[in-house]
Amino acid sequence: MIKTPTLSEERHLWRQGYKLVCGVDEVGRGSFAGPVVTAAVIFQPEVVLPAGINDSKLLSAKKRLELDSQIKQLALAWFIDLVDVPVINELGIGQATQLSFINCVQGLKVQPDFILIDGLYISGIDKIKQKAIIHGDQLSLSIAAASIIAKVYRDRLMEDLAKQHPEFGWDKNKGYGTRAHREAMKQYGLSKQHRRSFSLEKFL
Repeated sequence: MIKTPTLSEERHLWRQGYKLVCGVDEVGRGSFAGPVVTAAVIFQPEVVLPAGINDSKLLSAKKRLELDSQIKQLALAWFIDLVDVPVINELGIGQATQLSFINCVQGLKVQPDFILIDGLYISGIDKIKQKAIIHGDQLSLSIAAASIIAKVYRDRLMEDLAKQHPEFGWDKNKGYGTRAHREAMKQYGLSKQHRRSFSLEKFL
């Protein structure tokens, strides 16, 4: 059953005295090509959010675009960070994602008192100041909002990269390992945007 995210986690923390509660999520971790993108969003307790905010994967592209604009207007602070393919290949996707988490939180115009994050703790930040929530983008509105603005940003990047490499269909598959993408890799080989650290040669 699909869950609808709420502000219950945030309200619990606000009541405890944490004024700046931040939601963090990443997009593109499992993609074969392109960057990993992380977003962070801070809402104030009095915020009134539009209906429909949810895990970005559950929303249409049109709905994501609509909410992307509204989230940015309503947030006290938001930030988007990307870590590109050369860094992913050098560090591995796990460390690259952690780097993006840190960059994203540090990039906010105000620093959070507490962080809610989808699935993973952020290395280098005291665990007392964060909570990793499994399927957090379906439970916390702050995390869901972060997932939406991260996905809108990354989808645009992949659509731009698709113009340089139309043979891979990134405008449709966004770099993920779909059958069509794997067949294109077999036919055309790997581009500079492919994550060689994922051992993609096995698909050639």
